[in-house]
Amino acid sequence: MKKMLAILVIASLALCVISCKSKPKDEDIRKEVMAALSSNSALSGLSAEVKEGVVTVSGEVADESARSAVDAQLSEIKGVKQVVNNTTVAAPPAPPTNVPEITADDALTTAVRDAIKDHPTVKAEVKEGVIIVTGEIKRAELRTLMEKLQATKPKSIDSKGLVKK
Repeated sequence: MKKMLAILVIASLALCVISCKSKPKDEDIRKEVMAALSSNSALSGLSAEVKEGVVTVSGEVADESARSAVDAQLSEIKGVKQVVNNTTVAAPPAPPTNVPEITADDALTTAVRDAIKDHPTVKAEVKEGVIIVTGEIKRAELRTLMEKLQATKPKSIDSKGLVKK
């Protein structure tokens, strides 16, 4: 009877040891989670906490596909019961504010400036493709100036403010 009792006790202990197989510790799971995150460049900046097999991930990812990859990648790690994905998708970068807007008049203005450079008493301004000419010019130089301005291909030339001497 004592032998039978001893065998039963040993069998019970063996069964208990086998069935009470140790579960992965949270710290071990966390190490595996962090290794998995750092192995993926899209997820490498994230942080994770583990409590009783529940992994909580936080941080910022570039896009929605990276956010989905968190769940897929971490749920496969042994001991992970659940993944709480607290990551956020980064906002797209704002367009640069210091870049000047180039308009069609900019190219025309540059060409007009070049056309009037030999006529220091003449000023010209470009508005919506129209050249507005002011100042003074000798009658002998007027034809040359007008040819240069026409060569810039404006919509029209307003020379009402130009005084001819």
